[in-house]
Amino acid sequence: MRVVVTGGTSLLGGAVARLLHERGDDVTVFQRRPSSLGVREVLGDITAAGSVSEAIDGADAVIHLAARVGVVGTWPDFAATNVAGTAAVLSASREAGASRLVYVSSPSVAHGGDPLVGAGADPADPAGAGGHYARSKAIAEQLALGEADDHLSVVAIRPHLVWGPGDTQLIGRIVDRARSGRLALVGSGAALIDTTYVDNAADALVAALDRAESLSGRVFVVSNGEPRPIGELVARIVSAAGLDQPRLRVPVAVARFGGRMAERWWESSGREDDPPMTEFLAEQLSTAHWFDQRETTQALDWTPAVGLDEGFARLRAWFASEG
Repeated sequence: MRVVVTGGTSLLGGAVARLLHERGDDVTVFQRRPSSLGVREVLGDITAAGSVSEAIDGADAVIHLAARVGVVGTWPDFAATNVAGTAAVLSASREAGASRLVYVSSPSVAHGGDPLVGAGADPADPAGAGGHYARSKAIAEQLALGEADDHLSVVAIRPHLVWGPGDTQLIGRIVDRARSGRLALVGSGAALIDTTYVDNAADALVAALDRAESLSGRVFVVSNGEPRPIGELVARIVSAAGLDQPRLRVPVAVARFGGRMAERWWESSGREDDPPMTEFLAEQLSTAHWFDQRETTQALDWTPAVGLDEGFARLRAWFASEG
């Protein structure tokens, strides 16, 4: 297939592009800066409809990963990239005659703040989603699924906390804070959390692409299916980097209040770096988030190939080689 991957410079986008290329697909990646993936590249911004159309022209299928992530920025910033950008991808896919599209979403689109214990893929809820990122992704997911018809098959995949060697989001932030002595656990650290090793997430997205016609209009949460206490996960990440374990603990109420105040200060001051804590992050770090994977594995005919133990071994080896 001729497949376009938007957001090719992200950890997951790069893994997906390499996997498609290795199996023989004709791959184009679309992102703002060059990569070293060895496939055709179109550089541009997802908010520029002309660049999006150029990238997707002639495509049989699209995997749409490009998004604005994080907590810093205004609602117009997130809406322009995540909502209007998705609309541009959908329009360009129609114009190109593409028959399959996989929209990469997030479990946060259906999360209202309560613990998630063996949860499934509930409908996206923009009104209940916490923060600009989750709300904009929820709207975009609804937009994408609303385009599904006999000509364009659309599947939404929600990978949960993707990580692996080279990750600058989850892994990078935890390690940076540990190195500077600012890493703290929120609450007891006992809340069970699902994560997804990057190779498994990439496999799931390709499986969804291959089965898009029979799964069109459906949504699936993807994870390793190995929930662990967040304290254990943090400890294993820090250990893989060869650093001391965190000793600081912050009560949940303190973290939530501090995060709320930090968000307000960051927004009023116009800062573009990430605050040390947000209210949403405090909630995520102190409540259970794990998912029932039975429907996902059956529908996609997919199972995670890399378990947590193997993933952390690879992460340790990467830190050792990268210094």
